[in-house]
Amino acid sequence: MTNNLRAHRRIAPLVRVASPSLLPCLSASAVMFAVALAAGGASAQPRPLAPPPSTSAQPAVGPTVAPAVIAAPAVPTTPMFATTPAAAAAAAASAAAGGGGSATAVVRELNLTQLGIDYAVQLRGISGTVGIPFNVRADELVTAASFKLNYAYSPSLIPELSHLKVTVNDVLVATLPVNRAEAGRPQTADIPIDRRLITEFNRINVELIGHYTRECEDPAHTSLWARIDATSSLKLTVAPLKLTNDLAALPQPFFDRRDVRRARIPFVFGAAAAGPVLEAAGVVSSWFGAMADYRGATFPVSNGDLPTGHAVVFVTPESSIPGLTLPAIQGPGLAIVDNPRDPTGKLLLVMGRTPADLRTAAGALALNSKAFAGATAAVTAFQEPPVRKPYDAPRWVPSDRALQLGELTSAADLSVTGYNPDVVRVNLQLPPDLFTWRSRGIPLDLQYRYTPRVRPDQSTLNINVNDNFVGGLPLRSANPAGDRWWNPLAVKLMPDGTLAEHKEVILPPLAMGPRSQLRLHYYFEPVGGRCVPQLDNVRGSIDPTSRIDVSGFPHFIAMPELAAYANGGFPFSRMADLSDTAVILPDQPNNADTETYLGLLGQIGRSTGYPALRVKVGRSAEATQFADKDLLVIGNLQSQPLFTQWADKMPLKRNGTAPELKLNSWIDNAIDFVIGARTREDLPGSMQIAVSADGRDAVLAGFESPLQSGRSVIAAITNPDTKDALLNALMTPDLLKSVQGSMTIVRDTQVNSVLGGDTYYVGRLPPIAWVQWNLSRSPLMLAALVIVLALLGAAVSYAGLQLRARRRLAVKAKAK
Repeated sequence: MTNNLRAHRRIAPLVRVASPSLLPCLSASAVMFAVALAAGGASAQPRPLAPPPSTSAQPAVGPTVAPAVIAAPAVPTTPMFATTPAAAAAAAASAAAGGGGSATAVVRELNLTQLGIDYAVQLRGISGTVGIPFNVRADELVTAASFKLNYAYSPSLIPELSHLKVTVNDVLVATLPVNRAEAGRPQTADIPIDRRLITEFNRINVELIGHYTRECEDPAHTSLWARIDATSSLKLTVAPLKLTNDLAALPQPFFDRRDVRRARIPFVFGAAAAGPVLEAAGVVSSWFGAMADYRGATFPVSNGDLPTGHAVVFVTPESSIPGLTLPAIQGPGLAIVDNPRDPTGKLLLVMGRTPADLRTAAGALALNSKAFAGATAAVTAFQEPPVRKPYDAPRWVPSDRALQLGELTSAADLSVTGYNPDVVRVNLQLPPDLFTWRSRGIPLDLQYRYTPRVRPDQSTLNINVNDNFVGGLPLRSANPAGDRWWNPLAVKLMPDGTLAEHKEVILPPLAMGPRSQLRLHYYFEPVGGRCVPQLDNVRGSIDPTSRIDVSGFPHFIAMPELAAYANGGFPFSRMADLSDTAVILPDQPNNADTETYLGLLGQIGRSTGYPALRVKVGRSAEATQFADKDLLVIGNLQSQPLFTQWADKMPLKRNGTAPELKLNSWIDNAIDFVIGARTREDLPGSMQIAVSADGRDAVLAGFESPLQSGRSVIAAITNPDTKDALLNALMTPDLLKSVQGSMTIVRDTQVNSVLGGDTYYVGRLPPIAWVQWNLSRSPLMLAALVIVLALLGAAVSYAGLQLRARRRLAVKAKAK
């Protein structure tokens, strides 16, 4: 994953904080280093790895006026960690031993898919290597670790000369011999890892040292291989560490980008939350959702009860939460305090005298949390940025200009080395309503460099969109017609010895979804052969100035289309700050409704990379106040009266306590055929889908707003038992691809979608494209147009002939 927040959108911090007296703090990595010293300095220490590029940077914001902020005095505390190595080692040992409260060691197991490698790895050649990154949270200390390697290797490997080498942070931890009797069969090795080798950012390397003959050999021989299965796993035993109360560490410990698991961030309210308080919570949940990105995030809700671990608490002076002593609240502010229910847990307090103050504090937190420091900070003035423009979400490919690939990922991630290089991956978030009908495709102005081939061969740069092959570009040799100085075909090399090329590539529109991945793979044909060494001196890179351009495409989409919502948050994400969005909750929402609301806003934040600063939250009785907005309606068939009032518009109807599919009549089908309503052969008809009558199904439905044409409604019909299944479906890639059409039914991990109900269109087309589009949808409309044109032509011809005949008769009459 890459950091999709573009540099041109970054601004000065929104918040200025007077520097309070900061408490001394020893980082988790320093504690682990101290543990290593205390345990014995004779062990080899790993070279610290540079942190990988962040995939969860702060959401970028538009220009604003920086507010004035006065920091409240820091809450007096004592340092959580001693500042000397000996004391740090003692503190770490105490934590590892589970020193009190909930500071109990937890065993965590992650497979390669969870670590970002979702495919079986092939090691080839005499020295093939794969790197597996893993990280450790700042609030955890590893007390034990092991790596379970599932692998297989070639039967041709010579046992005396071949083996697999496993290192952690460049320190050897295991050498696995090859045995002819086990060759070609799946094998498993459990490899213990010394905890002293593990830092914040780590890497496990598995290297194949392979030979198939005792004589000189071909380094690229096909018999030199080993396979690492994606079911291989890393097991970590971790103990919690108590951190200092410092806002400068945000979003840690509530969200830690080192943690690849789905984020779980409890939200606590002092009482049943009203609309403005929920709006503030939605700002914060969308901020966390943007940072969580591919991981996803859930937000368990409680009223007045503190959970264990870390949590976000929304409080006013009237809030009463057992065990929690609130600091003096003079206005909007933030604070980090210890969780009285957990000795290592922290609470992020979002404070204000009024619900409006809570929105102010939440906005300041989401727009630039890095401006805060100390245990407590009060925001005394805050100005929201201007309303966003349509389609300007920071993570989206912009619709008004070409986008350079360097704005989506770093130059380092666009470069590869070696004869078996990794794939260059660039994530693209396209507007879901991009209208590419009858177009050649999306242009990619590709500029790339590579080490020129010694002689012409089959080396190529292969281009894929997701799993769809687009094409291959041949990699040329520097002097294809011989090494002669007068050769007119010889090419000029760059100063670094690489060959620069430029090519316009057309990406097929059918392969480009709202969430797409551009994959560029350099294939260098091995040179040499038997008894000829293979120099690993080939390089390839994609120039960061390569550009993708969707500015020439209009925005137009047939609705309802839940795939646009599930993959891009559309239509709500059209305005990145959700200024055109209102969330309608039941008149008496329960915690399950609030959790669904926060989870859905987190998913929209993931799509846009921007907090929901202007979302509105109302009750069902207030729905008419938001007629000019797109609506996200949450509840169940009993608690949400809008599902009954708008039943004639929805693709399902109520049958007692359970939803029931609405079937089209033969008249509806006939009308759809005449007007050319869309059909989907890949989606089942409503007759083929059954809805559970016992309330075990969550339903996601889309339809046109009954309050204003052209506006959309997404209905999330859930209850306390089904909300988790719905949110899980939206956060799990294998399930997400099944969310389509006008209605999706989620039953545990089974997802079914149907297309039904009335079709409406959102967006605008140029006049000629509009005519072509409408005529293409219905043969009957096209036939009717032809008949009308024929009749008009016949009428004009008849009138012309009549006029000519009268003139001829008039001439004859004069002649007589």
